[in-house]
Order: sequence, then C-alpha cells, then structure tokens
Amino acid sequence: MILQDKEKLIARINELKEERNAVILTHNYQRGEVQDIADFTGDSLGLSQQAAEHEADVIVFCGVDFMAQSAAILSPQKTVLIPEILSECPMAAMITPEELIIKKKEYPDAVVVAYVNTSAQVKAHSDICCTSANAVQVVNSLDENEVIFVPDRNLALYTARYTNKKIIPWDGYCPTHHMILPEDIMLLKNTYPDAETIVHPECRPEVIDLADNVFSTGGMVTHIKRSKSSKFIIGTEIGMLHRLKKENPDKEFYPASSCAVCPSMKMNSLSNIITALEENRYVVTIPESIREQAKKSLDRMLESGRGD
Repeated sequence: MILQDKEKLIARINELKEERNAVILTHNYQRGEVQDIADFTGDSLGLSQQAAEHEADVIVFCGVDFMAQSAAILSPQKTVLIPEILSECPMAAMITPEELIIKKKEYPDAVVVAYVNTSAQVKAHSDICCTSANAVQVVNSLDENEVIFVPDRNLALYTARYTNKKIIPWDGYCPTHHMILPEDIMLLKNTYPDAETIVHPECRPEVIDLADNVFSTGGMVTHIKRSKSSKFIIGTEIGMLHRLKKENPDKEFYPASSCAVCPSMKMNSLSNIITALEENRYVVTIPESIREQAKKSLDRMLESGRGD
C-alpha cells in the first residue's frame, strides 16, 4: 500500500468515526495496519467488554463472526458492524446448536462449557462460557463432574491436564493453530536455544509439551512485557507478532510457523472499514431470544470473576 493512499484511508476512517460516534475494535490477529488504527486491540471477549463500557453508538469489530456476535450480545443498544461478512471462524463452524443438543442427550448429567469461539446459537444452548485464559478455572469452579467442552478439542485436552473432572471434548479445532507442528518448535528451539517458547492453548498437545509457557494472546502480551527474556518463539497466528514487536521493540520474536495464518482474520482492511462506516455494512443482528440465552452463559462466567 502506497503511504500517501494509506494516510488518506486513515484520515477518512477518523472522519467517519467522529461522524458516527464509532469505536474500532481489532483482534490481535488482524493485519498490522488495521491494528494500528484501532481504538482497542486485544482478545475477542475483552474487546466486547470494552465496547460495552464505551459511549460509542457504533462498534466496528475487526475480527471474525463470533467476535462481532459477542459484542452484539453485550451491547444490544449499539450498532455492531463487521467489515467483511465472509470473515467466519472455521472452528466456530465445526459445531451447530443441533449437534450440541444431541450431545447433551448422550450425557444428561454433564454441564456444557462453551469456548467463546462459538456462535451465539451454540452459546445459547450452553451452561457457561470460557476463554482460553480461564478455561481451567471455569471448569474447576463447576459442581458437575462431567463437562462437555465445545468446540476446541485441543483447549479441552489442555484443560483436562489441570482438572479431575471428566472432560468430554468436541472434535473441533483451529486450523491455524493446528498447522503449528512439533517439528517447527524443535527447529526453532535448536536455532535459538536462548529463546523462550510461548504457545497458545489451541495448539496440538505435542506442541504444548514443548513450550516453556502456555498463554492466551492477552496472557502473552502481559507475560512478555514482564519477562527478562529477550527472545521469544511465538506459537500462535502470526498477526500477534505485530503487536508484540510494537510494544517490545527491544525484544526479538520468531513465529513458530510461517503457515500459521488465519485467512478469515486477514479479510478486514482499511478500505472495508470505511465501507462499513459509510454504508452501515454489515450489521450484526441476533434474535433477542437467542441473545438473552447466550448472554446468560457469558454472564455466568463474568459474574464469577472469570472474564480474563
């Protein structure tokens, strides 16, 4: 992108934000130029919480579909826009509410824990939500001994390491994190033996076994700022490195795999943010009955202090 054109696009975005009293939320996996124009950058649920507290009338969510839905669940009085309607999370699409209902009948005594990376409809049929940062705490807080964990099998298996409860994992996964292989980690560890290896809990179990630490993206940001290490192998979507480099210019970062790219996350751009604000495209709407039920699952997590 030519610098002059980029500056014009940014200027237009700022004009539209003021005209429409809009706030722009950007997930950590977005393109660098999209992260740079955001009002808030971070984890999906944390962004939705920030938007709910903001005085903006319009929320532009640069992420994937379920993230914009979470914002709409928590801010029903606001207009929520997603710049690209096709930016769908493949993992969230690996479970439908109908499939979950069948699974619940198989395990009538089990409680359903839904990762926030799920549709509003799936959240509506769940008992409580969790994030990648608090999954262990959420599961261990429950009275039930059986837990249907949807939709991420890898996060379920990671959680199972730290609980005595029976975890019944759904067979879904994040294709991007699944691309990170043990061989990738070992190659980098051999190349940079003094680097600290940090991976996301959506990674394969055998990748997690090789890590020094396992964190959500928000956890990575906090840990790296405090860490005395100067080099890091980062096992998550490569968009994360933009923020890490920006906030820690004196440290070095190596992506665990150059293939760890989420195509859906990269669909958002400065141009379609402008179109979203100019044309009020695309508005995220959730039927009120579904929104209320989905909000209960989120509220149950948030009210118990496990919203990190």
